[in-house]
Amino acid sequence: MSTMPAVVLVGPMGVGKSTVGRLLAERLGTGYRDTDDDIVATAGRTIAEIFVDDGEDAFRAMEKEAVRTALAEHAGVLALGGGAVLDADTRALLAGQRVVYLSMDVEEAVRRTGLNVARPLLAINPRKQWRELMEARRHLYEEVATAVVPTDGLTPQEVTRAALDAVELKEA
Repeated sequence: MSTMPAVVLVGPMGVGKSTVGRLLAERLGTGYRDTDDDIVATAGRTIAEIFVDDGEDAFRAMEKEAVRTALAEHAGVLALGGGAVLDADTRALLAGQRVVYLSMDVEEAVRRTGLNVARPLLAINPRKQWRELMEARRHLYEEVATAVVPTDGLTPQEVTRAALDAVELKEA
């Protein structure tokens, strides 16, 4: 028997997928799962360590498998890593899912992520790196999204409410 997540959250690093995902799950009375957490648990290392030790390609392969598994198993709120949408097979799996793209502008991203060394893709010149990542990914987030929820200047609670409204889900 196959299940389907109630909501899948996508968007760039630092946008609040984990925070909003937990709040959404609580409001919907369901479970929360984050594929980045799944990867860390499976690998026994942080994502930054995987990037450094094995490279981005190895991480993306783990991510693709983690997303495929979570989409098949998890019926609650599912948050995907910022780069999960880069994979065409993952995007195909997201078709027909209720996907919310949490968006934010570059200034908000820099404010939220700062110079966080735990984010290997932003290690050098975070503002420029983030802009480049978004140029490469924005259309992919939009492609898989059933709804886009801007997060700039909003509290996690306000974003959660907007996400619920966007996908027309009722709180438990």
